[in-house]
Amino acid sequence: MRRTDIRAGGLSLLALVAVVPLLAATPAAAQQSPVPFDARRGVFSFASGLEQALPAVVQVTTLGQSEGPRSGDSEPRPISSGSGAIIDAAEGIVVTNNHVVEGGRKFTVDLIDGRIFDAVLIGTDKATDLAVLKIEAGSVPALGLSQIEVVNSDSLRTGDLAFAVGYPLGLDQTLTMGVISGLGRSGMGDRIEDYIQTDAAVNSGNSGGPLLDSRGRLIGINTAILSGGGGGNDGIAFAVPSRILMYVAAQLRESGEVRRGSTGAIFGSLNAERSRDFGLGIVRGAVIEDVAPGSSAEAAGLRRGDVVTRIQSRAVSNAGTVAATVGIAEPGAQLGIVYLREGREARATVVVEPAVERSVLLGADTVMARGASVRVVSEDLQVFAVEGGSPAAAAELQAGDLIRLIDDTPVSGLAALAAALDGSGQRILSVMRAGEPVEVILP
Repeated sequence: MRRTDIRAGGLSLLALVAVVPLLAATPAAAQQSPVPFDARRGVFSFASGLEQALPAVVQVTTLGQSEGPRSGDSEPRPISSGSGAIIDAAEGIVVTNNHVVEGGRKFTVDLIDGRIFDAVLIGTDKATDLAVLKIEAGSVPALGLSQIEVVNSDSLRTGDLAFAVGYPLGLDQTLTMGVISGLGRSGMGDRIEDYIQTDAAVNSGNSGGPLLDSRGRLIGINTAILSGGGGGNDGIAFAVPSRILMYVAAQLRESGEVRRGSTGAIFGSLNAERSRDFGLGIVRGAVIEDVAPGSSAEAAGLRRGDVVTRIQSRAVSNAGTVAATVGIAEPGAQLGIVYLREGREARATVVVEPAVERSVLLGADTVMARGASVRVVSEDLQVFAVEGGSPAAAAELQAGDLIRLIDDTPVSGLAALAAALDGSGQRILSVMRAGEPVEVILP
C-alpha cells in the first residue's frame, strides 16, 4: 500500500473518532444513532444483521477439461471459481452467475464452516447471467444449511448501504461495504440489464455472490465490474437485482430454462443526438425502432419513433429498462406504457405474447431475424438492435455491424436479406465492424 493511501485512511479515522463520541455520549443517543450500536462491546457495528447471512454465502468451483497437453488423467479439473448464495436450504438451491459455471462438467460448493459438497446444474440463463445449482446429498435437510433472506430490490434507494460478500482473489469469505451508487443501469452489452450499481469493493471471485442490505438481506447478485484497466476494483460494480433473480431462479427450477414473451417492438436507447432529432428536451427513454406486423405492440397503436418514458410505473432510463421489464413478465401480462409521439404524451397497454418461433419478419423498413434487427443505412444493411439472450446475441453480432455476405453470397436490400436468413440452420455472416471484417456464425 502506498504511503498516500495510508495517510488518507488516517484522516478518515480521525474524522470518525471525532464523531463517534458525540453519537455515543449516552445510551439513549446510541440507540438513536443511524449506525447500530453493540452496547456489550461499546462499538458501532452491522455484524448482528449480517452474520445471519454469511453461512448462506458459498464458494462455487467449476471443474472441466483443462487446456494444455493431455496427461492421460480424464478427471475434470478446476477451471473457474466464484461465489453463490443459498436461497432454499431445504432443497439445497444455490444461485450464482452463468459465467461462473459456463463450460463446467462438475461443480462443488464450499461452505464457510469448511464442508464441501458436489452440486448439479439445474439451469442457466445467459440473458441475465444467472445460474441455479442444487447441492447433492442423501438428505439435504439434515445438512443444517443456512438460507439467505431475500428482499424486493424495488424498495432500494440510491444512498442505501450495501455489503458485498464472496470469495475474491483466492481469499476466504470476504465482506466489503459501500452504498447503492445507482439503479437501473444498463448498456454494458446485449443482455437483459437492469443493474444495481454499488461502490462496495467487488473483484474477481465475487461473481455470483450476494449484495446485501444493512440488515443482511439479499438485494442482488454481484455480476460485473467496470474497470479502468487491469481488471481490479475501481468502485463501480453491478449486481442483478433480486426482482429479476427470483423470477429467473423460479423458472430454472421449474423447467430448466427461461421462457420469455415478446411485445413485437424493438427498442433502442434515447441519447442526446437522437433527442435533438426528435425535438425533445430529455435524454432518458427508449425509442421504438420498429414494430413487428401483427404483434401486440402494433395492436396497441405503437409506431416507429415513439419514445417510451415509463413502463409499469417505472421510469425508463434506456432500452435496457424495457427489456428487463418485458423479460420477466409472464405471457399474457399487460404492461402499461407512457410514451411521447411528436412531443406529446400518450398511454398504451401492451400484452406480453408467448414467444413465437418466426425465423424472419420483413417490415417496411426493417428485417427482424434471430434476435437481430437490420435496416438500410446509406445502401448498407446495418444491424441496429440485438435482443438480449437471442441467437444473434449468443453469436456476438453487434449493433452497428454492416452485413456484406451471407454464406459467401453478397446480399443487397431487405428482401434479399430476409430470404437469405429464412429457414433453419446456421448462417455465416461476413460483417464490417469499425472498418474491420468479422465473421459471425449465426445459429
